[in-house]
Amino acid sequence: MQIVYETMYILRPDLGDEQVEQAVSKYQNLLQEQGATEIEIQRRGKRRLAYEINKQRDGIYVQMNYEAPGKVVAPLERAMRLSDEVIRYLTIKQEVPEETSDSAEAEEE
Repeated sequence: MQIVYETMYILRPDLGDEQVEQAVSKYQNLLQEQGATEIEIQRRGKRRLAYEINKQRDGIYVQMNYEAPGKVVAPLERAMRLSDEVIRYLTIKQEVPEETSDSAEAEEE
């Protein structure tokens, strides 16, 4: 079974484009160093928050989808928790069953 993770995090709205790129590449590099593969990053842009967080009304949303072993999540979330630029983060684990050869043969018939 492959383990696919989705991590969504919100950066402070007062960061410049260069600072946002640095933050995104920092977390991407951290994932790669820990053994994550197929890292897909989607920048969702600046959006209004549902409620105020740390006196911020807006945030820059970034979503990362990746395949990785379970040990990757803890260092990533620790880095985000200690960072001043991240105001919220959430990681979701999705288990994707691999297709067995029997089901592939049955579909061909």
